[in-house]
Amino acid sequence: MKNVAQRAYFGKALAELGDRNKDIVVLDADLGGSTKTSDFAKVHPERFFQCGIAEQNMMGTAAGLAVSGKKVFASTFAVFATGRCWDQIRQSIAYPDLDVKIVATHCGISVGGDGASHQALEDVSLMRSLPNMTVICPADANEAYKATMAMAEHSGPCYMRMGRADFPMITGEDDEFTIGKATVLKKGKDVTLVGSGQMVSVCLEAAEILKDDGVSAEVINMSTVKPLDADTLLESAERTRCVVTAEEHSIIGGLGSAVAECLSENGNQPLVRVGVRDSFGESGDPDELMIKYGLTKEDIVFAARKAIDRKRKKKGFLWRK
Repeated sequence: MKNVAQRAYFGKALAELGDRNKDIVVLDADLGGSTKTSDFAKVHPERFFQCGIAEQNMMGTAAGLAVSGKKVFASTFAVFATGRCWDQIRQSIAYPDLDVKIVATHCGISVGGDGASHQALEDVSLMRSLPNMTVICPADANEAYKATMAMAEHSGPCYMRMGRADFPMITGEDDEFTIGKATVLKKGKDVTLVGSGQMVSVCLEAAEILKDDGVSAEVINMSTVKPLDADTLLESAERTRCVVTAEEHSIIGGLGSAVAECLSENGNQPLVRVGVRDSFGESGDPDELMIKYGLTKEDIVFAARKAIDRKRKKKGFLWRK
């Protein structure tokens, strides 16, 4: 599997969308080279607006353009796109249900050396809590491309998060992507591994380790965290009887919380969450940070064994070897 940055394919998709739809406009906050909105700016400069380091103003401008009938993509780093201008997003975009797509890069701990001030670990929680907001966490560059295309067809506000680093390409160009629909990448019977973003590829690696130990793990790519695909999740949980979530985000308010809410209301299967545990990040090598904060394939394997053990101890459950 080759490694490709999600943002590279986001920029590619934007440029193509600009050719197809003259109502698409793109806004950025002085980070076009990093977010890859510069790809759109090169071919459609008249519809690209460089807002400078003024993210709150950018969101207000995006709302105004949407009211005027434009389909707006607004992009910057995740920590600025969500935290710095949450009030503007709530009041001017989510509340009036406007057609603004907020696309953030540099999410999670793997931002690395930029440190805690730039490592967004709360962005999914902030966006998921807003009514009318759709939240997308593509698993790789191919999905980032398809999700961008899908958002352009979707009516209403969306938030999509992407990482900084190159991720393994685990989906194919011809694989389908539908907002609100999860994908079962690997069938299994003993434990369900639910991942989002780059942690989906880590779940697949963990599943191979578990396979060598005689454990059959099902892997789900939950690329849309809101609305959560409850049907796919519950069908899998009913079959495996225990679940592990994995996200490059705080376990509070993100994928783990969404899955916990769903399971607690629909069967209450044992759940173990892999993610950053109520902590800020720090400056460091991305791979070393993933180890320190418990976001490796070994951490998912440990969580899977813990979930299976809890399943076995549940009263009246017949363990299947």
